[in-house]
Amino acid sequence: MTTHVDLNVAPGSIVVVRDEEWLVTSAEQGSDGWLIKARGLSELVADTTASFYSSLDTIKPQDPRNAEVVADGSPGYRDSRLWLEALLRKTPVPYGDQTLTVSTQMLADSLGYQRAAVAKALDPQHIRPRILIADAVGLGKTLEIGMILSELVRRGRGERILIVTPKHVLEQMQHELWCRFALPFVRLDSTGIQKVRQKLPATRNPFTYFKRAIISIDTLKSPRYKAHLQRQHWDAVVIDESHNLTNVGTQNNELARVLAPNTEALILASATPHNGKEESFAELLRLLDPTAVAADGSFTKEDVASLLIRRHRHHPEVAAEVGSDWAERAEPVHRLVKPSQAEDAVAHELSQTWLHPATGRSPYSGATKALFPWILAKAFLSSPAALAESIKQRRAKLDPQVPDHATELAALDTLDELNAKALTDSAGKQAALVKRLKEIGVGARSDTRAVVFAERVATLRWLTEHLPKQLGLKPQNIAMLHGGLSDVEQQEIVDSFKLETSPIRVLVTGDVASEGVNLHAQCHDLIHFDIPWSLIRIEQRNGRIDRYGQTHPPVISSLILEPTDPDFSGDLRVLSRLLERENQAHGTLGDVASLMGKHSVTDEENAIRDILIGKATLSEQIRDAEEVAAGDDLDAFFAQFDLEETQDDDPAAALPQAPRQSLYADDLTFLDEALKAAFHDVPHASIEAGGIDWTVHANHAVAELTPPRDLRQRLGQLPQNYLQHGRVMERLTLATSPEVGNAQLAAAREGKGVANTTWPEAHYLGPLHPVLDWASDRALSALGRGQIFVIRGDVDSPTVLLMGTLMNRRGQLISRVFSTAEFPNPNNPSFCVVETRADLDFLTTETGLQPGSANPGPVADVEQYRSLVPIAVDEATTTMQTTVLDAQERAATERLDQWRRRGDRWHTGAEQLELFGAQRKKVDTWSRRIADEQRLAESLAPTQQLVRPLLLIVPNTSGKDQ
Repeated sequence: MTTHVDLNVAPGSIVVVRDEEWLVTSAEQGSDGWLIKARGLSELVADTTASFYSSLDTIKPQDPRNAEVVADGSPGYRDSRLWLEALLRKTPVPYGDQTLTVSTQMLADSLGYQRAAVAKALDPQHIRPRILIADAVGLGKTLEIGMILSELVRRGRGERILIVTPKHVLEQMQHELWCRFALPFVRLDSTGIQKVRQKLPATRNPFTYFKRAIISIDTLKSPRYKAHLQRQHWDAVVIDESHNLTNVGTQNNELARVLAPNTEALILASATPHNGKEESFAELLRLLDPTAVAADGSFTKEDVASLLIRRHRHHPEVAAEVGSDWAERAEPVHRLVKPSQAEDAVAHELSQTWLHPATGRSPYSGATKALFPWILAKAFLSSPAALAESIKQRRAKLDPQVPDHATELAALDTLDELNAKALTDSAGKQAALVKRLKEIGVGARSDTRAVVFAERVATLRWLTEHLPKQLGLKPQNIAMLHGGLSDVEQQEIVDSFKLETSPIRVLVTGDVASEGVNLHAQCHDLIHFDIPWSLIRIEQRNGRIDRYGQTHPPVISSLILEPTDPDFSGDLRVLSRLLERENQAHGTLGDVASLMGKHSVTDEENAIRDILIGKATLSEQIRDAEEVAAGDDLDAFFAQFDLEETQDDDPAAALPQAPRQSLYADDLTFLDEALKAAFHDVPHASIEAGGIDWTVHANHAVAELTPPRDLRQRLGQLPQNYLQHGRVMERLTLATSPEVGNAQLAAAREGKGVANTTWPEAHYLGPLHPVLDWASDRALSALGRGQIFVIRGDVDSPTVLLMGTLMNRRGQLISRVFSTAEFPNPNNPSFCVVETRADLDFLTTETGLQPGSANPGPVADVEQYRSLVPIAVDEATTTMQTTVLDAQERAATERLDQWRRRGDRWHTGAEQLELFGAQRKKVDTWSRRIADEQRLAESLAPTQQLVRPLLLIVPNTSGKDQ
């Protein structure tokens, strides 16, 4: 039977479990009681980590009133300073704190529009962080995700994180989060999954093995992982390209429905946040907050605004900031290509026999008479190789003994014979591609690169085979990327293309690379070898090089055949208009999907085909910006939302940079002092001898460290390729300034990273770096059970520094406040004056912890001060409760009450509806979800206040006799 125990603990508390002392690093209350994660302090368990459940173990917190006082005899009170600094670093920032604490101290540009996304995600009016980042292609959604996650980690709400992405961007996302934000994720691609299976029993939940993992949606949606996911709770889940989640009943949607209720923070990202259907968009909203959509499926702008952030390249707040880090797109180059004689013959045959036959009937023997000829035409417009493949596939389905099939086979034979000549002809469209590549500078003696997009794999293979000779390049200078490659192969090609030293000069790719992949690091030229029949796809392709961080004007080129056949040539003008409309929308709407209102590549292709076969006109299918805004569909809803959003005051103003709360000038100074204290001031000594090999190259802003055993255990969670190529376990190299950190990233892109990869030689020592967390744990171990340091300082009378915290049932920090209790009357030691401190600046200005302070020796007779501690704790508890913590508790409770009222309003609406059948079942499903959310809300309610002493400061005069 489970026993629930009330524990008054927080990170930094000392507890006794199994007769050993442990330092609490996190505390969370669940349905089975408290889960305590701790680091061993006493001799038998020193430097080990463990987790304890109050339902299984007896956990005895040390009463803060009974704290012993220990004189600090270290030089310059180093031990006290380190212990306090470590405690500050290990104590989470309160969730309601509306300041940026760490995200702007990383290697990411601090842009206002990106900070606005963080502000929206951390809005304290939400009981949990929930947001849909719907920024247009290229604005840096990955950076916004990294900023949000880093702030959640600093708030103690990012221990367990799962990131779900398309498989070809796994390493890209992993690289950005580690290199820019010091957030390590284990990449569970096909190779990573295989290694996990080798390590774990088949029955073991793989998601308990790594606390932070990144995995592809194709892998994760497999039914084999569903049961594991249902039992796994996450602090944060990120789902990239989340527009793929909206179709109810699909594996993607089922996966999202499993993950959404099992995570506290949910971050969805998509440049195309809806498919034009209100019910599908409502599905995304329900994943974020089931109360945001009424029981009848309706929602308002206010419901959307609280959960979504959406900007594009030319929004005023974006355009004003990106500057030279996002060069304006150059005038596009759209080439009408005169076909070769062989290509023109194929085009004529397609037009006269298949597309516009004089008899009004094509040779096609299937049911979709108007559709199939355009399948052939689209294949031909990709390449003769693609048309040959389409003819081959169609032939395989026909029986020559069937008269209609025989007629079609004869027509296909004629088309194939003509196409065979075009297949071996280097003139026409292929020659136009070679000419364009040479125009932009691609060649044997040039570093210029280009991305060439084509839809068909047959086209990619054809180009890859012929381009090296035609451009005077070697085969390794042309790389081919398509969805048939494994996830590891795709990642390797993308990663190589980002390197300045890469041999790749032309990346020939299918549309697998049109979503999420960053190709702009060394490239600003993109060529559409064939034209997608979709505005969405055109925009997605262009966004690979036209994005934030592109310092050269991106140049978009396209090649469009212009056959002599007037009918076919007229048809192809539609494709030219598509390119024009995409470029126009890029400069105004920032969202081309709304122009056709289809919000699906397939639906847009079908609409373009309808235009080509005469079922619709271009003006009927493609609207302009004014028509979009004036409509009554979801596009008009979003257009109005976008307009209002740009007129709001800058939301980033509500999220300023937090003042530095530290006893050290920077992270390097803290790490340097922590290492010297922990390893007995033995510079360059062997680890076995009790020292550590630690070197700071101040002139180069680089430091080097040979990791001890306990640090190596932590580093095992770093990205696999970084560990493997960088030999981090042998020697950890750190960049100690942002300038050097960014220079290291730039050098890596130039091919000067570890083992010629994009992983930098020196990783930036940002505030969340695992080595700082490890150093903090070691510093906290300097004191034993229930002890605080005593130091001398510039105070008039003995003063106790205390910290008060307000936590919820899950052990999450809601509020934190510091205070001092001063004992001015030596004749009345029970009287003290409590003062609340907004910050800890007084420690470095009024006490012995100020820089350069000397320690004349340990304070004598420290036991005389021990009786002051319980008085200080009691008085500070009363003062903090009445002045700060009670008010914070009321505010937190009110936020939860607001959410409960939304839940009640949803239930009221559901009861008023007369719903039957499938609708009744649907409402019941969401009703259960909302009930689960309400139970979760209860667990987030404030439950305990803890006040504990941190330091005792006595007047300098007390040590003059020593």
